[in-house]
Amino acid sequence: MAAGPPPHAKVHLLFILFLASGAAAAAAGGSSSAAAAAGGCRRGDVVVRQRLTGRTVEGKPEYAVEVRNACRCAQSRVVLRCYGLSSVEAVDPRAIRAVDDERCLLRGGRALAPRGGGVVRFTYAWMTPQDFPLVSAHPHC
Repeated sequence: MAAGPPPHAKVHLLFILFLASGAAAAAAGGSSSAAAAAGGCRRGDVVVRQRLTGRTVEGKPEYAVEVRNACRCAQSRVVLRCYGLSSVEAVDPRAIRAVDDERCLLRGGRALAPRGGGVVRFTYAWMTPQDFPLVSAHPHC
């Protein structure tokens, strides 16, 4: 019976494959988070906070959302995952609008000012709060 490579060799090979896949992604344009990191912004620099307003609309609680750019650089074309942005009240399309069944574009793609100066606010009413994780953003450093 032939013995396979030692366990540390397998781990080393997996590490090399991981590095190679990252290099290939960067050469092909990379992910938006890699692009943001290269521009001095991190994925966590687009901060989304929401709270209940205390109002109800058609029996649904209303939520106030604030999206802030905490990066030292302006960021444009900010896309959040919103799954169609469900709401029983109209949501301001100048603040956020659905671009498909999964993603929403913030401020029509216009840049958010750096260091908290770029804030977008909107409200929506739905049964439960929605998550708005960052999909992509383009930093301008």
